Amino acid sequence: MLIRKDSDMQSRQLGKGGPEVSAIGLGAWPIGGGLGHVEEGKGIAIVRAAIDNGITLVDTAQGYRTSEETLGKALKDGYRERCFLATKVSGNYSRGGIEQAIEDSLRKLDVDYVDLYQIHGWNPEYPIEESMAAMAQLQEQGKARFIGVSNFNAIQMEQAYATSPFHSNQPRYHMLDRGIEPEDIPCCERMGIGILAHSTLGKGLLTGRYRAGHQFPEDDERSGFPRFQGETFARYCVLAEGLGEVAGDKGVSLVQLAIAWVLRLPTMTCALVGAKSVSQVEEHVAEVTLTEDELERIEAILAEVPAYES
Repeated sequence: MLIRKDSDMQSRQLGKGGPEVSAIGLGAWPIGGGLGHVEEGKGIAIVRAAIDNGITLVDTAQGYRTSEETLGKALKDGYRERCFLATKVSGNYSRGGIEQAIEDSLRKLDVDYVDLYQIHGWNPEYPIEESMAAMAQLQEQGKARFIGVSNFNAIQMEQAYATSPFHSNQPRYHMLDRGIEPEDIPCCERMGIGILAHSTLGKGLLTGRYRAGHQFPEDDERSGFPRFQGETFARYCVLAEGLGEVAGDKGVSLVQLAIAWVLRLPTMTCALVGAKSVSQVEEHVAEVTLTEDELERIEAILAEVPAYES
């Protein structure tokens, strides 16, 4: 197995006055079974390979099936001390829901605190003032070193920040999803909020591993996602082929190109990338910088991305 020295991994600051974290992070949704079953032992090996190769930020969530339990076992033997551990409350954002969720997560992760605790999404059913006050209290209690949000737009971030300042937002951002560029990224820059980009590989659309007509198994959540069905999926596969040619000309994989594209923006604190094998982790950690000519070629291809609203 390739072992990259921790010092080789680029690091970036998480928000104004925040800690340094690795520019590439491990998104732990897949090891919980979101993309199909992953054996626990394999999940543990993936997490440890990521940390051994310089990835310090590991991100999971209450809603990621068995991910937290697997992480709890993976972070034994000194691995907890080598990572910046992030998780999220998923679904119930009432004060009581948040308080119960953090206790459940700490138990599953088998830790006394997490480094970053996040609200998984915006839900108008729960007053944001109450949710953020509960998050701030967890920080005061030492159960979370830092707090953040996920999938919030600019207006929602401003409303949340008015109750309690936070360090990060975790939005979906990749070559095929650029909705955060006009308003949300400038808002984060203005407010000093770090950005943890999730779904960097488009849940597999930007790996080059699939062709039109591919059928995902029932235990893979993509089997029910509109983007992975029929003609829509076929169009994305064609786009991936074009982007793969750019990657090939550079001597890198499409996966590595997609990660470098996200990190081309200095405001991106971290590109979160999931993995279902140790070899995928090793592919992720390559350091790639894109030239202006390469970015222009990518832009020309992305002009054909079909409109999509999730």
